[in-house]
Amino acid sequence: MRKKGSKNKVYSPEFKIAVVKALRERQLTYRFAAEEFEISANAHNGMTTVKNWERIYLEEGEAGLMEEKRGGKGAGGRPKKLKPEVEEDLIAEVQRLRAENEYLKKLDALVRERKLREKGLK
Repeated sequence: MRKKGSKNKVYSPEFKIAVVKALRERQLTYRFAAEEFEISANAHNGMTTVKNWERIYLEEGEAGLMEEKRGGKGAGGRPKKLKPEVEEDLIAEVQRLRAENEYLKKLDALVRERKLREKGLK
């Protein structure tokens, strides 16, 4: 298990391609390839890494191993800039929904009050 705060090892695209090519040409197992190329101290993690590289290689070719996959474009990025007309439409819709929400809250309060009065008269 990695120590807390330690960095993942980063392998060059050329290294990944060499591992996958050796794996396929020499018909190595994932475990043996991971051990031979010293990919991970943990055998299971090394096997998984090699397996993932082979999958990417088969799906996308060498170009797939050239780009870094980790830390992609997640929710933490900057929000996209909207077109002014789209932004105006969204602002108008939010205002309409807020007004509708207020109206429904007042209507609910009136209905509750009316029910309480009717219960009191019976």
